[in-house]
Amino acid sequence: MKALDITALVLVIIGAINWGLIGFFQFDLVSSLFGTGTALTRIIFALVGLCGLYSLSFLGRDRDRHSDTTEVK
Repeated sequence: MKALDITALVLVIIGAINWGLIGFFQFDLVSSLFGTGTALTRIIFALVGLCGLYSLSFLGRDRDRHSDTTEVK
């Protein structure tokens, strides 16, 4: 499971950097590398989106881990 978490986090970071470049410089790195509207570009964007959704589970796991360490036994 840890490998999936790391992969998802890396893709989310790539997506965040790409959105930052779009916002600040109007430069889409993914589209410039793989072509605008190509199947590969769409797959990359879809994977980044799925990893972003998967990364939402990190919030729940962090809370569970934190609550486990603060309990008095």
